[in-house]
Amino acid sequence: MNWRAVFLSTPRRGRGAGVATRRILGGSAGTLRGMALMLVAGLCVAAMSACVRHVSSDVHPMVIGFFRAVFGLLAFAPFLLRSGLKPLKTRRVGLHAVRGILNVAGMLTYFTALSLAPLAKVTALGFSAPLFATVLAFLVLGETIRARRITALIVGYLGALVIVRPGFVALDTGSLYALASAAAWGLGMIVIKVLSRTESSMTITVYMTLFGMPIALLAAAPVWQTPTLVQAAWLAAIGILASLANLSVAQAFKEADLTAVLPLDFTKLIWASMIGYLVFAEVPSPWTWVGGIMIFSAATYIAFRERRTRTAPPDP
Repeated sequence: MNWRAVFLSTPRRGRGAGVATRRILGGSAGTLRGMALMLVAGLCVAAMSACVRHVSSDVHPMVIGFFRAVFGLLAFAPFLLRSGLKPLKTRRVGLHAVRGILNVAGMLTYFTALSLAPLAKVTALGFSAPLFATVLAFLVLGETIRARRITALIVGYLGALVIVRPGFVALDTGSLYALASAAAWGLGMIVIKVLSRTESSMTITVYMTLFGMPIALLAAAPVWQTPTLVQAAWLAAIGILASLANLSVAQAFKEADLTAVLPLDFTKLIWASMIGYLVFAEVPSPWTWVGGIMIFSAATYIAFRERRTRTAPPDP
């Protein structure tokens, strides 16, 4: 169904209401669609995380990660078939392999964290990935980090300490896995940044998928267990929700400006808290909310500063 056509063919009264809504929010139709897609992406990520937490009581996180990669490849297959062999042309296979390893490492440690720690806590710590990426961009790529970004980084890492509270409560293994996952994804962002200089987004995604599945299989092999039909249904749901989240984020960034949609990424924590409370009877700690807001605010500020730096005209 062509949802764009449906949207544009709304009766006059509906269009008037839509125009009024856009005026109130100060955005275009594309901006509103982008914001809606970001909300959908946040819900899909939270729902996927809840599915992982549920099925991890019977299936090892490494096995879950492998089937996530399998269903992710199946979801991506139609795009690959339509594009043919063109996306496979590259001279940077080694760097693509590194990207695949980092993606699988981030996914598996994230799934392991979900099996050990509350849903909201893992989600909040996951916001720290851009902070790791900023530090790694300085260390690996030699990018400049000025005072404002350094301040944001300090605030973000203090937020992580607020959530974990070392010295006040025992440092749990789930939080360590969540931070390891964020670090892996942060390093993965750096690799993507390097690859994007010469590779298309399609090529990066294709090789991430192709390398991801065999790497995930190697990790799952020592703890392999064949899922039942019910477990397979949950694993399929994980793959579908993850693919929907990725597509929604990509389309949101295409439809609207980063400044309009990125703040809505924080809704992941809201969705995760709601699902955790309703499904798993988990009551998020106030420290999780305080730390999550600190981390997200710092990461969002850094993203806005980077965008402003990229779009600013060069000094004369």
